[in-house]
Amino acid sequence: MPDTPDSVPARGPIDRLAGLSIAVAACALLGLVLVQGWQVIARYVLNDSPSWTEPVTVLLLSTAMSLGAAAGVHARRHFSFTLLADALAPGTQRLLQVVQALVVVGIGAMLAWWGGVLFFDGLHIPTAGVAMPESIDYLPVALGGALMALFALAQLRPGVDPAPAAPAVAEGD
Repeated sequence: MPDTPDSVPARGPIDRLAGLSIAVAACALLGLVLVQGWQVIARYVLNDSPSWTEPVTVLLLSTAMSLGAAAGVHARRHFSFTLLADALAPGTQRLLQVVQALVVVGIGAMLAWWGGVLFFDGLHIPTAGVAMPESIDYLPVALGGALMALFALAQLRPGVDPAPAAPAVAEGD
């Protein structure tokens, strides 16, 4: 059944933020492929390996990983043990889902805090081979952690479906 304007749920700001996280993570992955492709060409074809590719690759990888993980929290595709929760009464299931969301909030907040501390602590140290601070790799960790905490907090709001989202299945499967 095709989506009609009435069947497509309205996207709130949290959904749009998660979509932006996925878009930035996808662009980081594309950038990673391009940078590493150039590294291979420069090293093996031109015999002139650029020094900037390694730090840029690490930054792109950190960005893709952190923002992709945050989007996974939003979509409830993160690592969890649901076998026990599925066997419990609905009230107990909701309690476990709240505890799970609070654990993710704690982990995200810790990543945001310590990622921010590490980022600001190394701003004065230059990276060899590229004009970036040595600690730039921690910025995506801090942003991803903050987004994880935000997305998990959003799942605690009243009226939000507590069950993990089911995978989309195309018609005819």
